Amino acid sequence: NSDMATLRELHAAARHLARLLAEQQSGIVFAESCTGGLISAALTRIPGISAYHCGSAVVYQLETKAAWLGISRKLLKNPGPVSPSVARAMAEGVLERTPRPERAAWVAGQLGPDPPAGQDGLVYCAVTRRPAARGRRDFRTAVHRLQLDRPPRQSSPADLARLRIRRQTAAAEFVVSRVCDSLRGV
Repeated sequence: NSDMATLRELHAAARHLARLLAEQQSGIVFAESCTGGLISAALTRIPGISAYHCGSAVVYQLETKAAWLGISRKLLKNPGPVSPSVARAMAEGVLERTPRPERAAWVAGQLGPDPPAGQDGLVYCAVTRRPAARGRRDFRTAVHRLQLDRPPRQSSPADLARLRIRRQTAAAEFVVSRVCDSLRGV
C-alpha cells in the first residue's frame, strides 16, 4: 500500500535522526516490540551512530517487558501492551534503566496475523525526555497512535506475511519520525 513506509524511507528517516542527534549531541535508547529491532538495525547502518544510539531492548513477550523494564504485569494485562499507558511506561522504563541518553522511544503494535478484536494494524509509540534533574520522575512523554491499513478480506498467508513486513517498516519509520519531531521541538 502506498501509505506504508518502505525500507528506503526508513533508512532516510534514520539518517535524518542521526544528523539531529549529532547536531544536538543527544543520546537515545529504544525499546521495541512489534518492530523487533528494526529501528536499531536501521540506525546501526550509519557510521558513527554509536556516539548517540545507546541501544535498543527488543522486548517482545509480556514477561520480558515486565522483567527487563519493570512494567507491572497488571498493566500489561489490562489495558494490554498496545495502549497509551503501557507505551508511556515502557519509554520511561527503558530511559530509567539506561544511564546516558536524554531520550527514549517505545513501540508496540498488533501487526497480525490474528490480532485481538479492534486492534488490527494498531501501533502506539511513546517518546520521552529525561527530567532536567537526575533522580526526578517528571518525564516529558508524548504518546502517538498510528492505524495501519487492514488486510483485504481474501488474503493468502503469503499476502499476510508481506503485509506484516510492510507494517513493521511503517511502524519503525513512524517512531523514528516522532523522535525527529521531538528533537526539533515539534
